[in-house]
Amino acid sequence: MTESTTPPALEPGRAAAPAAGRPRLAALDGMRFVAAMAVLAYHYLAVNHSAWGPRTDEAFPNLQPVAVFGSFGVQLFFVVSGFVILMSAWGRGVRSFAASRVGRLFPAYWLSVAAVVLLLVVVAPGHKEVDIPETAANLTMVQRAFGVQDIESVYWTLWAELRFYLLIGVLLAFGMTRNRLVAFAAVWPVLAAVAVQSGSTLWITVLVGTDAPLFAGGMMLYLLTKERRSLVLWLVLTLNIALAGVISGHSQALRIAHSTDVTIGAQASWVAILVCFALVALVSLTRLDRLSWTWLTLVGALTYPLYLLHSSWGQWLIGKASPHAPAAVTFAVVTVIMLAAAYLVHRFVERPFGPRLKRAVARDLERAGRALGHEPARATRAQAPEAEPVSSR
Repeated sequence: MTESTTPPALEPGRAAAPAAGRPRLAALDGMRFVAAMAVLAYHYLAVNHSAWGPRTDEAFPNLQPVAVFGSFGVQLFFVVSGFVILMSAWGRGVRSFAASRVGRLFPAYWLSVAAVVLLLVVVAPGHKEVDIPETAANLTMVQRAFGVQDIESVYWTLWAELRFYLLIGVLLAFGMTRNRLVAFAAVWPVLAAVAVQSGSTLWITVLVGTDAPLFAGGMMLYLLTKERRSLVLWLVLTLNIALAGVISGHSQALRIAHSTDVTIGAQASWVAILVCFALVALVSLTRLDRLSWTWLTLVGALTYPLYLLHSSWGQWLIGKASPHAPAAVTFAVVTVIMLAAAYLVHRFVERPFGPRLKRAVARDLERAGRALGHEPARATRAQAPEAEPVSSR
């Protein structure tokens, strides 16, 4: 069974120590998969497009108002990411953390960019214009920093993830202690909420805007696995749930209205956010954390490539299949095809190339550190499995 590193509870002012191994949280892997499938259902059955022939709201007038809640799979991803990224970063140096993130994110991402360009330029030209500069910018994953649009709609979540990783890297650079983490998780989302209310584009970008309390709440859930009776941790978690319910829920409701014309009330969006936190708490703070079913780890590994690939290619496949099969059959077949594609990407892209890229980046960062007169980072922990991005992760 794959081991992950979960540190013992720290003394408040001490830096993270090498972590002791414990079984991987297989149920959390399964939760990531649930989030990915929810987002897939949202894009296929709720977002207004004409792949089904008539627009989605006309093809599924009764199903669409339910399927829209699948969009909150993104918020579930972010809560899981806060949990898992903190677990992955704990006890690491900045270089090790950066190398692990690059190795984990980019191989599947680069392939997905190539796949989208293939679809838009060769397979289905005219649907959306894509040029070489735009494609090149998208290969960096930080295209939004250059004012370049995403060539695939789902990439927006990766921009949020990257900014969160940068903040974690800053914490690692200053020394990650339990008290600093708690203070950070309490102050950061409040500042982000202020930035959102003020409309400051710069600070919304730096502070990860409406998504900050989701990541911070996930971090608190991770710390609660070590200190379940800590009143301070529960209070900070509650603060983040409240902030997420207000600003993250409202933000997602606006996205839903823009993409589907379905209006979700404030109470419904707040409950959806609460469910996201409750699900992560369920699989991490109850006996479900002892599950060791290997198939959960496998489906968790499919989450990232499935998320990257499912949207544009899936809608194109629906458009080709829907005239010849019932909607339920089309949905099932396209979903299976996307799962198979995700497995192939995981097996033949992520597994062989991810570790190589990680080692290459770690080696180059070490060389750069030596050139600048810094000592190479010492190994401070056993190797943890790579955390999923999102959103994820």
